[in-house]
Amino acid sequence: YKYRVMTQIILSLVLCDKHGDSDNKCPLMVKILDAVKGSPAGSVSLKVSRQGANGEWVQVATGVTDATGEVHNLITEQEFSAGVYRVEFDTKTYWKTEGSTPFHEVADVVFEAHVGGHQHYTLALLLSPYSYTTTAVVTNGQP
Repeated sequence: YKYRVMTQIILSLVLCDKHGDSDNKCPLMVKILDAVKGSPAGSVSLKVSRQGANGEWVQVATGVTDATGEVHNLITEQEFSAGVYRVEFDTKTYWKTEGSTPFHEVADVVFEAHVGGHQHYTLALLLSPYSYTTTAVVTNGQP
């Protein structure tokens, strides 16, 4: 079941772009699906941080998923330079709001951006109270 749901997320990311041509201005997008309900996970807070030269994390953006489980326009093209990024999802608060007691406090995704040149990233997260699965759709961006 989990793999079928994740396949649906990936297909929706590849086949449907709700903001069309404005994707050129959206280098990092997030989509979260609640695996328990089988529907988008709205109202999930997240933080985006970039790793500094000394290994410290510097927060560069924040966001909250909308009713479709998505966050667009987290960071501008100019702010999204090459480097290592961490997206931290506040999963504990989400599950507490849903009436569940989660195992994890947060779900982290750490990745290196723009290794093969300028790219756009869509991070997909399939979330349950005791686990999470993530994948990324990486496309060539238009600087």
